[in-house]
Amino acid sequence: MKKEQEFARDLINFIDNSPTSFHATKNVEEKLIQEGFKKLDLGEKWNLEKEGKYYTVKNSSAIIGFIIGKGKLEEDGFKLIGAHTDAPSFKIKANPEITVEDEYLKLNTEVYGGPILNTWFDRPLSIAGRVNLKTDNPLRPSEKLIDMEKPLMIIPNLAIHMNRKVNEGVKINPQIETLPLISTIEEEFEKNNYLLALVAKDLGVELEDILDFELFLYGVEKGSIVGLNEEFISVARLDDLGMVHAGLNGLLDSELGNSTNVLACFDNEEVGSGTKQGAASPMLRTVLERISISMNKNKEDYYRALSKSFLISADQAHALHPNNTDKQDLTNRPVINGGPAIKLAANQAYTTDSFSAAVYGGICRSIGIDLQKFVNRSDKKGGSTIGPISSSQLDIASIDIGNPILGMHSIRELGGVFDHYSVYRSFKEFYRI
Repeated sequence: MKKEQEFARDLINFIDNSPTSFHATKNVEEKLIQEGFKKLDLGEKWNLEKEGKYYTVKNSSAIIGFIIGKGKLEEDGFKLIGAHTDAPSFKIKANPEITVEDEYLKLNTEVYGGPILNTWFDRPLSIAGRVNLKTDNPLRPSEKLIDMEKPLMIIPNLAIHMNRKVNEGVKINPQIETLPLISTIEEEFEKNNYLLALVAKDLGVELEDILDFELFLYGVEKGSIVGLNEEFISVARLDDLGMVHAGLNGLLDSELGNSTNVLACFDNEEVGSGTKQGAASPMLRTVLERISISMNKNKEDYYRALSKSFLISADQAHALHPNNTDKQDLTNRPVINGGPAIKLAANQAYTTDSFSAAVYGGICRSIGIDLQKFVNRSDKKGGSTIGPISSSQLDIASIDIGNPILGMHSIRELGGVFDHYSVYRSFKEFYRI
């Protein structure tokens, strides 16, 4: 097996085991612990050492890992890679049980982020997330992560015989058409707390000890490498767990230089980042300042460090679609396995400027990685990402990059085996220099 395919399979395993942002964060944490990183409590005093390896977690769904550099913080600054742990899905509402004519049981859900809704139909789905439990201290409930793993439900399509225009494009009402069917109703059926009873049984806890939950749907089909030459990665949540995986491995595998290397994995990018664990929060800024304080630096030293710092905002990009070539810009048309794409926008929806593009481009060229450019069509409004949001909190040089993928926000996305290995190599080199 080639090293690129081996690395892609490791990515697939990481994603398959990370059905929610909580699980992704936990898996990153476990990898950091294996590599000797020490957990820092946000509520405790930090005592950091040069070349020390540390991490801190926010809300169990965002994580920042860092290695203190060999040099002086005020002279060598921070090298940062930012990504996000969340992906579009369906979140289960409170009191979710809905009976249909005393025959079927379905669950009430709401859309999280911007999924391509029709890709969720007719697929075996399961439930994963976080459950909070009663303790002796009402201000400190405990929590457990849950992944029920097995296929529990499905969102059934309406037969074409009852929906003759389905192939002409039909608007989907998420309060009606996307509610998942979980069971038929038997004689001894108890509607109240049906879901919580399943959760309690799965976790091995008492039903009355469950205080609340954050539960999401996900497709149980595993990821795979596809293509005649095994060049494609077909998997859920490639946006943006692909960049979390590449950034994590880049951090762990790189030789430490003078700068302090940081990996920031935010939550809630798909819903605007405006949470305490999102890129629009002070989370990263606070961690960087606390690093500075713990290294006995003053406020001026901290600001000097920021001026010497650089952020790579890593979120996936759009590849040229083989069946819809007219949707791409006229002259900037990145393709899968053509290399990472620098993302540009005149309206600053991406933070890239000529300086930051030159920096990342130079890094890639120095190790033989091909680069592409992504720009939206001038008559189409594109998306944004954590780069400009992070810039509202930290005024440091930054670039937005991503690997070109197809089907972004589908229940399964398609990326490139060789792109993923290339972006990992670029991150590893970025942290090294």
